[in-house]
Amino acid sequence: MYQGVATAARDWLVGYLHERSPTNLGTTLATLPRFQTAVGEIEALLYANQRLIYSLAADIDKGEYDTNVSLQAQTVKYLATNNAIRAVEIGLELIGNPGLSRNNPLERHYRDVLCSRIHTPQNDVICLSLGKSALKIKK
Repeated sequence: MYQGVATAARDWLVGYLHERSPTNLGTTLATLPRFQTAVGEIEALLYANQRLIYSLAADIDKGEYDTNVSLQAQTVKYLATNNAIRAVEIGLELIGNPGLSRNNPLERHYRDVLCSRIHTPQNDVICLSLGKSALKIKK
C-alpha cells in the first residue's frame, strides 16, 4: 500500500516539475540537474521496494523460503516503508513550503505514507526481532 502512495507522490511530482516554469528560469524545473538527481533518487528507492516486495512474494508463491519467512516479510515491510517515506520526503524537500499546503496532493501523500510507522509490526519491534535473530537469542 505504501509503495502505491509513494508512487502516486512521485507521479504528481514529475507532472509538477514539468509544468512549473519560474519566470526567471525560462524553462521548467524538470530541466534542472538538481531536480533530475532528486527524482533519480526517488526512482532508486521505489525500484528497490518493487524488487524487495515482489521477490519475496515470488519466493513464497514458489514455496522457496526458509522457516523464518515471517521475519523476512517484516524486514521487507521495514525497508519498503522507510524507502517510501524517504521518497515522499525528497519530493517535499524539492518543492518546499507549497508541498505542505492542505490543497497540495503531496501533503496528503506525505500524511498517508507516514501512517506506515504506526501499522504493526512497528520498526522497533522489527529491529528487535532482527537483532535477536542475528544474535541467536530465543526470547
